[in-house]
Amino acid sequence: MMNDISGPTSWALGEPDARRIAQELRNLLTASNARSVLLVDRSGHLVASVGEPLDDQEAFASLTAAEFSANSQLARLVGEAEFTSLYHEGRDRSMFVADVAGRAVLAVVFDRQTTLGMVRLRARKAIGDLVEIFVHMFTRVRIGGHAESAVPSVLRGAHDEIDRLFS
Repeated sequence: MMNDISGPTSWALGEPDARRIAQELRNLLTASNARSVLLVDRSGHLVASVGEPLDDQEAFASLTAAEFSANSQLARLVGEAEFTSLYHEGRDRSMFVADVAGRAVLAVVFDRQTTLGMVRLRARKAIGDLVEIFVHMFTRVRIGGHAESAVPSVLRGAHDEIDRLFS
């Protein structure tokens, strides 16, 4: 499991952060050939979404966060520290959901135009990129709004953890 990113318990995105996150989601949408990609904070608020809008994105965000929390409890009951990703297969659409540094949940909705393997592969890169955005954002908050160029101690091993997530 990737360690949670330390930072404020509640957080707000600045416009540059929101743009970077939206770009990462668009990159994932295109690279995976998914229908929709959403980023939800752990309290169930929609952070960003791209692609085809869902009927009720706020309800989707809330239910996704609640489901991810419930599955964490199920993981403990079966002897796992946590489940870092979930997959739901439907007749026409499927959904892949993954933890982003203990701070958010990435949800990818896709159909038969792509595969779970492609979505997982592309999500791995997107998660790493989102972690870097969060690290930068929380570091800036901790040092009074001024960005720090790199935080290697926090990122050290993050890519290895992401690789383990999908192995």
